[in-house]
Parts: sequence; C-alpha cells; structure tokens
Amino acid sequence: MRKIGILANEGSWYYRDLERAAKARGHQCQRLDFERLVARVCHGGSSIETASPPQEAESQKSAVDHICGEDSVLSRQHVPLSDSVLSSQPSTNPPNVPLSTAPFDLLIVRTMPPGTLEQVVYRMDVLGRVEGAGTQVINSPKSLECAVDKYLTTARLQQAGLPVPDTVVCEHEDDALHAFHDLGSDVVVKPLFGSEGRGIVRVCDPDLAHRTFRTLMRLNAVLYIQRFVEHEGFDVRVVVLNGKVLGGMRRRSPGDFRTNVSRNAIAETHELTPREADFALRATAATGAYIAGVDLLYDRQGNCYVIEVNAVPGWQAFSKVTGIDVAATLLRSCSATTE
Repeated sequence: MRKIGILANEGSWYYRDLERAAKARGHQCQRLDFERLVARVCHGGSSIETASPPQEAESQKSAVDHICGEDSVLSRQHVPLSDSVLSSQPSTNPPNVPLSTAPFDLLIVRTMPPGTLEQVVYRMDVLGRVEGAGTQVINSPKSLECAVDKYLTTARLQQAGLPVPDTVVCEHEDDALHAFHDLGSDVVVKPLFGSEGRGIVRVCDPDLAHRTFRTLMRLNAVLYIQRFVEHEGFDVRVVVLNGKVLGGMRRRSPGDFRTNVSRNAIAETHELTPREADFALRATAATGAYIAGVDLLYDRQGNCYVIEVNAVPGWQAFSKVTGIDVAATLLRSCSATTE
C-alpha cells in the first residue's frame, strides 16, 4: 500500500477522482493544503509538516491512531525530513505539536493557488525539499516553476524549435504600447501566472491598450503581450504522461476566443496528427513535466502554434471525451516509475 498526499482545493473533483483510483489499487490518500504547510529547521534536523483541513481532522486522527496507537510516542514526534517528508498535524492539536503518520510515498500537486512572490517561492522551496528527501513529487517543483510562468514557458518552447505566437514581456506601459503596435495592434494580454483563461483579455483598440497597460503597471504587474492568433474557434488539448501521449481532444468555443472548457467551451473527440503529438511531446519535455496538458492553436492559414503547457492539467472533460481513466493511469505510471 502506498500513502499518497494530494495538494488540492477543498471539494476538488480531481482529489475525489484520484482517491477513487487510489482506493481501487489499495492505496491511502490524504488531501493537503498549500496554505497549511509548515517547515521546521532546528538544531536536530528539519521537517515539513502539514495540518489536516478542519473538516478532515477527525478522520485523519482516527487513521493515525490506527497506525501509531493512542499512546504511541511516535504520534508526538517530529518527522525528520531525511527519513520522512510530510507529517500530518490535525488542526485540533495545540499549535506546533505535529501528529506524525507514515511518510508519503507520492505527492501529487493538483492546485497552484495564487499568492505573493514570497508565498510562491516558499511553496516551491518546500516541494523541492520534499522531493530531495526521496518522495516522488508530481509534477516536480522545477517543472511547476517553468509551466506556471508564461514567459519562461514560451521562451523554452521557442528555444526547443516549437512555433509560438510573437510575444513581448515588459513592465512599463510605454514599452507595452510599442509592443502593441509592433504586434499588429491586435493582441492578447495575459497574466504571467494564471490558468483556465482567467485574466486574459483581447485588446485591439489603442485607447483601450493605453488604459489597460497603465492600469496593470500601477498594479506592479508584468505585462505579457502576445500577438492575437486568428483561429477557427477551437484549439487542441493534448495530454502527455511520462513521455507518452495519452490522447487529445478538440475544445470548441463558438462565442469566445478563449477555448477553455472552464469557459464553457465544448469538448469534442479528436484524432491527433503525428505533428500534434510531436509538438506536445517536445513541449512537455521543454518544461520537464511528468504529466501535462499542451494547448495547440491553428490560425486560419493552418499554421499550428504551441500556446501553453499546463503542469496541473484538468482531465474531467478529457476523460469523458476519450474514455481514458487519467487518474488510474497516472497512479499506475507513478508506481511503475518507482518500482
């Protein structure tokens, strides 16, 4: 039996799907929150701990009692990072008194919540420490750092010889306005960090561009500006797992240039071409992701561009369209990797 930690939002469909697949394989799952990660660095060693969400604390306590026993000394000890990585600290315990369980064999990142630069860096540091102590982390912190950063991802894709839309990244409104005109006065402005189409706006009016760039500069935002690709209202999402293509689907959006299913796009079956599979594999390799969703977009002339590599890819619609049990396939692949 493997013990699997899953960083996921409360009520996450993906946690429930992974929990279903894990139970079918005889594994144990626990949902974790990024916001409750606690790192300790002391004279005697270091550890990473996490508090169980309040509504789950009682069930987690029962699980620990079963493993350690009510009076076990182990249930009150810190878990050294070199021996085990994450310990479970139910929120009903007094502060700073961790209740340790067996170490996680696998940690799956299923959410990347927004945060300050300090929070994002700290979370990646923690994941790096967890991985360095021998726990398998999917996706790795290095690949997450790349994939969540649109500029770094786009630069890596271009360096790998993949076609990407012309892009300019800057901080000042004057540079952004120059970029707006250089890119044909029809651009897509995206947040540097973000997913599911949130915060993306198409700008094709100079006055609106000026107001948009000035507002973003005042918010201390990085301006990520990409030439708008005229398309036929659909893109192709390819799911890659451990260097192999699982499959693809078409996402059609009749009333929005954004083709995210979360934006009410319609998922359709799609038979991948060899070129699409090749682009997806190379894009995933460029970020170092173990599992990824790669978005491909065709312009009206039939040219294909790699738009994004998502290292926390959704698969609910993908599974419905393709019939592939991604959660089960992912856990089976992770087990085979470590055996």
